[in-house]
Amino acid sequence: MKRLSRYRRHKAAGPLLLIFALLAIGTTFSVASATVKSAPTAFARTAAIEEGKQIFLKGCSSCHGLNAQGGAVAPSLIGVGAASVDFQVGTGRMPMADMSTQAMRKKPVYDAQETAALAAYVASLAPGPAVPEDSALNYQRDGSTAEGGELFRNNCAMCHNFAGQGGALTEGKYAPTLMGVEPKYIYEALITGPQSMPVFSDKTITPAEKLSLIKWIKSAEAEPNLGGATMGRIGPVTEGLLVWILGMGLLIGIAVWLTTRAR
Repeated sequence: MKRLSRYRRHKAAGPLLLIFALLAIGTTFSVASATVKSAPTAFARTAAIEEGKQIFLKGCSSCHGLNAQGGAVAPSLIGVGAASVDFQVGTGRMPMADMSTQAMRKKPVYDAQETAALAAYVASLAPGPAVPEDSALNYQRDGSTAEGGELFRNNCAMCHNFAGQGGALTEGKYAPTLMGVEPKYIYEALITGPQSMPVFSDKTITPAEKLSLIKWIKSAEAEPNLGGATMGRIGPVTEGLLVWILGMGLLIGIAVWLTTRAR
């Protein structure tokens, strides 16, 4: 006790106690602030999941099942992730009235908030690909047009046409045009593989290469059409052959008509 009393009377005791008190107050404030900030975030996420569940039960459960387990006409949504929901619902492909045909892009039924709530609910069922952040979609800065063109020709051109205009597939299906598609939806399509499209994981095409793909698509989209009607950019040989056939057919038709009139 005498030793403690002696230290307490020391000149440095006061400043040290003050510093210790300030550190304790600062630490307590930081912990309290973190707790207050995390609580609304967790609450907002829970509220979004509950909202998405109610939307799902009203608009999706008739096909995908009450627990998203799938049914006779629609697949299970467990494990598809938020990215798949954001792509399908955000592009208007879902909800779908006729499940026997390929889902086509149309005006979305749900707004952005409702789509995000649906995605949050499905993501809460099981892990899956997440919706990419805006910071991860800066293709103008991080992408390479030359690399994207090579990747597109090797992995996408056989279905989407060499210029990204889309093309026909087997059994009445088709690969849609990529012109006018938002970068987020292109990225989500790559990581989820909607319809007949394969999944391009990060091991197959890295995130940086995905940005290069998007950059090339946007470059092709911005390319001007200097030759009039492009006919889907199916190529100069095919376009020239079509014009030649139509032109010759018209000339033959005129010659036959003139011969008939001469008689």
